[in-house]
Amino acid sequence: MNPLYRNDKPGQFPPSWYAASTDTPAARPPLDTDMAVDVCVIGAGFTGLSAARDLAARGLDVVVLDAHRVGFGASGRNGGQVGSGYNWDQRALAKSLGDDTAAGLWMLAEEAKQDIRDICAAHIPEARFRPGVAHGFYSPKEAAQYIHDTEYLAENYGYDQISVLGEADMRELVKSPLYHGGILDMGAGHIHPLRYVIGLARLAEEAGARIFELTEVTKIAQGDPVRLSTRNGTVTARHVIIAGNGYLPNIDRKTAAKVMPINSFIGATEPLGDRAATVLARDIAVADSKFVVNYYRMSEDNRFLFGGREAYGIGFPTDINSALIQRMTTLFPQLNGVKIDYSWGGTLGITMTRLPAVQRVAPNIVSGAGFSGHGVALSGLAGKIMAEAIAGQAARFDTLSALKVPNFPGGPTFRAPLLTLAMTWYALRDRLGV
Repeated sequence: MNPLYRNDKPGQFPPSWYAASTDTPAARPPLDTDMAVDVCVIGAGFTGLSAARDLAARGLDVVVLDAHRVGFGASGRNGGQVGSGYNWDQRALAKSLGDDTAAGLWMLAEEAKQDIRDICAAHIPEARFRPGVAHGFYSPKEAAQYIHDTEYLAENYGYDQISVLGEADMRELVKSPLYHGGILDMGAGHIHPLRYVIGLARLAEEAGARIFELTEVTKIAQGDPVRLSTRNGTVTARHVIIAGNGYLPNIDRKTAAKVMPINSFIGATEPLGDRAATVLARDIAVADSKFVVNYYRMSEDNRFLFGGREAYGIGFPTDINSALIQRMTTLFPQLNGVKIDYSWGGTLGITMTRLPAVQRVAPNIVSGAGFSGHGVALSGLAGKIMAEAIAGQAARFDTLSALKVPNFPGGPTFRAPLLTLAMTWYALRDRLGV
């Protein structure tokens, strides 16, 4: 089934706290004609809108096509964490790619965070960027690994934003009895993602880009120009950016071969009032060291936003709450009996290596996807860098595309069952603590 519609109704935002707390604009009209442009962007999320804004500001004629609404996909549903780096630690990247390439990648990731800070401060204050992301770990072995990584960043990149927390300090900050220590990264942060992506769309339009909603691209015919088919019109474009991530149908073989859609779920409790301080001592976001990660933070009205990735099928479970509540109350027994007011799911894209797949799939078509849980920062960066490549400045694109990402074995047909087996195994390891 088409991933665009298997869990959602056309053009309808999920029943999330994000949607309930956002003044969403009226729907933009769908494409209903044929047109020729310089650049066509597929997907109105962080990646596509960042690229569209940059290219339009350079004077190019840009259109953005989305099958649903701006921010409908992962960009408007995620945990909001603006994390540092990648899904590999920097030592591993340096060993695999060399010190210089790893250093260049680190600088790009730092730029990605700074871009969000700057855009929020100057243009989208309602997205409420707040500094601070903690990571909790469950054993002394994990503690040693985190400390080693922190020291490496300080010694090799001068990154001094991370504090190592012993067991007592971690439990004072994040009031779970299960954590045996952690780190606090004040160079990272968190945002309201739906407000942010809606703000990006406004900025892209102010720069001159046109956005068409409820416009699914059904076919990409490669050539010069590229021809893109939709239900009620076609677009011919000198360049194309594919930015659908986990919601992209199999309309580009090279992108689909490297990116696997996987579901994640978030629940928002009733407002906790003063009880919020019994969970988190500060307005930070938190993730932990489980492979099937727990991630959470407080909302501006003191709801506990708790997320995790427990289901690996292509469809959402009929009961989202039960698994989330079990995981949440295992970490925080003090939340037993708290009501869940909102719960929702979303689909993100992951890769075999958990590193982004930024690639040139044809001479005039580039693709960015598979951000694997680091998409709030890295997806916007990918859009910016793909725009640079189209404008003729490909050096940074080459650096990001140096993250070699293999195809999933068996291609799109067999990637889902193989990944389900692998992630079920990792979930079992998490439960057993091995």
